[in-house]
Amino acid sequence: MRVHVADHPLITHKLTVLRDQRTTSPVFRQLTEELVTLLAYEATRGVRIEPIEIQTPVTTTMGVRISEPRPIVVPILRAGLGMLEGMVKLLPTAEVGFLGIVRNEETLEPSTYAERLPDDLSDRQCFVLDPMLATGGSLGAAIDYLFDRGAVDVTAICILAAPEGLEALKKLVGDRDVTLVLGAVDERLNEHGYIVPGLGDAGDRLYGTA
Repeated sequence: MRVHVADHPLITHKLTVLRDQRTTSPVFRQLTEELVTLLAYEATRGVRIEPIEIQTPVTTTMGVRISEPRPIVVPILRAGLGMLEGMVKLLPTAEVGFLGIVRNEETLEPSTYAERLPDDLSDRQCFVLDPMLATGGSLGAAIDYLFDRGAVDVTAICILAAPEGLEALKKLVGDRDVTLVLGAVDERLNEHGYIVPGLGDAGDRLYGTA
């Protein structure tokens, strides 16, 4: 598994505002969208392209376009929905699917409760959106799900990660073609499985239920 932590002052600045408990839900949503667009720029460096000839006002020239089959973007419900707009702004031709995965707050184990994806993901590049990589369970389950349907490579975009989640995900992924793009790696998980210092429950803060 390849891990890329995006080291950029704009990302660090936006993360600082996201962490602040005084940040309102509308501002939190806006900053999440902006932050994901910055992370998506890094995450799509390996997106498949093919050559194409075009006519400019002056002459013909060669360029590139996104290859078929189109990439698919998969937000993990519900908090991943807050990342979707920032991703599709950068990759508007991508297909969008959805996975609903919930974590049991006592056992911390994930379970899938909803999905809207093509049955066959053969030869597809998949981009998974999940704000927090805490224990690694939800994201690991999503990656398993996509590979089971034939995906050839998966790139996951997370705003924050805990070291424990990183290690757990590396073991789960094994030698499969997975890239992880992060805004930051935080200190640790607390006894409740939340990232410290973190930013709280991303879903609650996105949708005003905190």
